[in-house]
Amino acid sequence: MRPRFQGPLFTLRGIQFDYPGCGPVLRGVDLALAPGQRLALTGSNGAGKSTLLWLMLGLLTPSRGEIVAFGKPRRVEADFTEVRRRAGLLFQDPDDQLFCPTVLEDCAFGPLSLGWSRAEAIAAADHTLEQLGLGHLRGRVTHQLSGGEKRLVSLATVLCMRPEVLLLDEPTNALDEHTRARLLAILDALPQAMLIVSHDRAFRERLASDEHQLRDGRIAPLAHPL
Repeated sequence: MRPRFQGPLFTLRGIQFDYPGCGPVLRGVDLALAPGQRLALTGSNGAGKSTLLWLMLGLLTPSRGEIVAFGKPRRVEADFTEVRRRAGLLFQDPDDQLFCPTVLEDCAFGPLSLGWSRAEAIAAADHTLEQLGLGHLRGRVTHQLSGGEKRLVSLATVLCMRPEVLLLDEPTNALDEHTRARLLAILDALPQAMLIVSHDRAFRERLASDEHQLRDGRIAPLAHPL
């Protein structure tokens, strides 16, 4: 595993983005994420929070502005290959993240895509599932899991790749209190830097050390910071 990066993990400068026919969503976002930082990002529905996460991984392309990740400017698709190896995105809907027949195969898929051997990928999947208390789900058919189980397994699929940064998109969405508490305990014990998009104020207050608001396409001061 590569040494942990010591500089700013992500630096966004003047990021603008438009969806065709919908007008501007982001109008000049400046944002930085440091190693070990847990930064919450709030804002109304449609403010562009999920869009920003996708831009950071190169899944969308800004119309203007600069994205620097792990010390290097990232402009074209090839630039983001390394970024996606080092930053893991937890999708808002687990069904968008889980697509293999079984839990073990879903967890091994990411390491395999990074070039690990099958034995290494299976070992990483088993280790991560056991760490998260999900080893009993190893052979389960993924689409038959409960909503809460899917959320925890989707997190396991990200952690199997040993990312340095976690980008979390509404991680507590539709979770019952028990699973929410379990997810919070897991995330709170992790060493990775995190950018947390969440409407769950209590969750943000427990997990994040800093908070920004996305309003009118820009990062705005908070009336009541954490």
